[in-house]
Amino acid sequence: MSYRSVTNPVGIVRVVEIFLSCVTFSLVAHGGAFSGSYGTWCMFSWFFCFILSVLIVLMEFTGLCQKIPISWEDFTSAFAMLATLMMLTASIIYPVEFLKDYSGNRCAFKAAATAMSCLCFIAYAVEVGLTRAKPGEISGFLSTIPGLLKVLEAFVACIIFISINNYWTNPGLQWCMAVYCLCFIFVLIIIIFTICKIHLFSFSFDKALTGYNILAVLMYASAAIVWPIYCFDKKLGGTSRPTNCSPCPWDGLVVVTVMTYVNLVVYIVDTVYSVRLVFISST
Repeated sequence: MSYRSVTNPVGIVRVVEIFLSCVTFSLVAHGGAFSGSYGTWCMFSWFFCFILSVLIVLMEFTGLCQKIPISWEDFTSAFAMLATLMMLTASIIYPVEFLKDYSGNRCAFKAAATAMSCLCFIAYAVEVGLTRAKPGEISGFLSTIPGLLKVLEAFVACIIFISINNYWTNPGLQWCMAVYCLCFIFVLIIIIFTICKIHLFSFSFDKALTGYNILAVLMYASAAIVWPIYCFDKKLGGTSRPTNCSPCPWDGLVVVTVMTYVNLVVYIVDTVYSVRLVFISST
């Protein structure tokens, strides 16, 4: 048994995460307010992060993490970043959707759950800061800034997929959907190969990653132009916001547009960082 795994700063933060996530979904379950797709997403986020955090703590406490054939450091770093993003979205979506037009005990439970979710987000963000690789430090790829950006790119793509509807109406939206899917698949392959320590190619991984980032920036730039034009320009089949939209599928189009620009910025930052790391630092 490795008692140090739960007494060092990262271990203490993980125990706090387990406590806060458990309290959060318990309050929501007791209050009975997590209906619909948004409520299901929030409940899934809290419960998923709770289960994975318990698993990580148990694996490190018993030393079993050293027996499995994966990069444990990459796995825990990727999960911490993913959990941070999931807690952030849940902490925003839940009060917006479920803290309106309520009063009494039910409102108190929801407010307490929101507060616990926000604290849990802070705890996971602290873990990301503690486990992130420092400059000059030898560490796993997903512990570095480019690795954390890869997790962010995949997460934003998932938000896009959740919000998309009626993309098959014209070729422009179909192209955008192809961009989102292809970039997501490649990011997922990179993350899985890194965690599982799979090395199938003889060429430089860093240079190949930089080339992919440049291609992804170009693809997302095209989607950032095409998607809003075909969604909101009436001449090309787009629509304006309906009068009784509260909410409606049109809101999903806006979310996809915003997330497309967000991911474009993330890919640009990732590309700039990779180019500086591979070509400038090496010289």
